[in-house]
Amino acid sequence: MAKTPQTPQDGAVLDRLFSVVKSRRDGDPGQSYTARLLSEGRGKICSKLGEEAMETAVAALDETPGNVVRESADLLYHLLVLWAETGVAPAQVWEELARREGVSGIEEKASRDN
Repeated sequence: MAKTPQTPQDGAVLDRLFSVVKSRRDGDPGQSYTARLLSEGRGKICSKLGEEAMETAVAALDETPGNVVRESADLLYHLLVLWAETGVAPAQVWEELARREGVSGIEEKASRDN
């Protein structure tokens, strides 16, 4: 009988997936989609991220929760690839989110150095 993976209840799965993404950086682009995407550069990664964001939005407009879940997973994966490409660690993003927690979005945006 196949083992059913435990459903994560926090962002730890994203940290683990980010480690996998980074480990594929030097992989064979013919064998790994992640390695291929990283080898194609930032422009391609950004293009895929935008595509996945649009697909997530369309799924939400279709009001199909299962599709929103699947497209959201694709979007998060491509965001992790972008972070790996740009040298951003998930912990940096978690820290920024924690800093913003409980702060008005309007107030936070006004406080940014542009």
